[in-house]
Amino acid sequence: MSIFRFPPIVWIGIGILIISLGIRQSFGIFMMPISDYFDTGREFFSLAIALQNLLFGMFQPFVGMAADKWGAKRIIVMGALAYGLGLFLTSITTSTAVVYLSLGALVGLGLSATSYVIILGVVAKVVPAQHAAKAFGLTTAAGSFGMFAMIPGAQAMLANFGWQGAMQGFAMLCTLIIAFVVFMKSNKKAKVTNAQEPKHHDDITLKEALKEAFSHKGYWLIHLGFFVCGFHVMFIATHLPSYLADKNLPATSAAMALAYVGIFNIFGSYFWGMMADKFDKRHISFVLYLLRAAIIAAFVTLPITEFSATIFGGAIGFVWLGTVPLTSGLVRQIFGPQYMSTLYGLVFFSHQIGSFLGAWVGGSIYDHYGSYEPIWWSTVALALLAAIVHLPINATPIDRRVTVEN
Repeated sequence: MSIFRFPPIVWIGIGILIISLGIRQSFGIFMMPISDYFDTGREFFSLAIALQNLLFGMFQPFVGMAADKWGAKRIIVMGALAYGLGLFLTSITTSTAVVYLSLGALVGLGLSATSYVIILGVVAKVVPAQHAAKAFGLTTAAGSFGMFAMIPGAQAMLANFGWQGAMQGFAMLCTLIIAFVVFMKSNKKAKVTNAQEPKHHDDITLKEALKEAFSHKGYWLIHLGFFVCGFHVMFIATHLPSYLADKNLPATSAAMALAYVGIFNIFGSYFWGMMADKFDKRHISFVLYLLRAAIIAAFVTLPITEFSATIFGGAIGFVWLGTVPLTSGLVRQIFGPQYMSTLYGLVFFSHQIGSFLGAWVGGSIYDHYGSYEPIWWSTVALALLAAIVHLPINATPIDRRVTVEN
């Protein structure tokens, strides 16, 4: 199936992700101005972003269940309102405690209802199984385009209007998410066009689906791999600008490096999604995490320059969120599309626990040691671990025919 033949709801979802994730991935460039404004160390902002990511993940299974039960439209509108309110409150507060509530809790809730889990759950129900990973890759790439588009704009707003004005501009963008939802039609079941698809018999209860997933060893290994992914991406997104500033590089080099992460992830996400449709998703995941380990090790070993930062942005961008179509594809392949938002939401919670630790521990270690070096090498070791744990996963679709017939 050509990407141009995907249902319109896929493209609406892409528009939502461009805004939601584009804003989220720009938060790293706010660390220094917000820390200076509140006269705190970097751990304050790091903890706020870490809390955001933890709650992003903690809300996710419940938001996924709500979307599976009542439909995605209402959930996305609720998320857009929470997202915009959180950004606006952050821009006008003078209290650090409020930042934890606004940038942490409200934005975390908003992200949980407007990002990958909900949108991929919608896509899983309208795209045939044999093209699902490609569709997931395309949808993931949209978030990367948002990162590429938003970060330079955020840097410009930061320079011209200050961090408060930039946050208020982002809050206004959240209203566009609601506009996109107006054109979103109700989800339909995926067409059964894959010979393996009938095995799933998507008529089990949520309780049965959860019991089935929790008793599957591969499901827990998927959780572990995605935990590592979360640790990687949030540590880099949150701390790369400060790391480059410590190396006496100008702020524009960090914005450019993160923009390159976004633009190369557009190609990388779609590429890994296509590979997942053609080859074993476990083996492709193994290769992706090995590449991550090599890229990070090379970056911290070689001299840090504007050129090397840009190259790192492009290289890590190519393997940045390629994990999303691979991981979500494995969940759908094994368990089917019916409770995709719920089961992938739980996996995403593990991702966000990793994100929480990546953002918070990065700032904590820097404040304690005055260096990011220990955490960089920890990310290399974790990448190798994530590569290995994907190999023993049993990715065979669960056959529920015996249960249904009985």
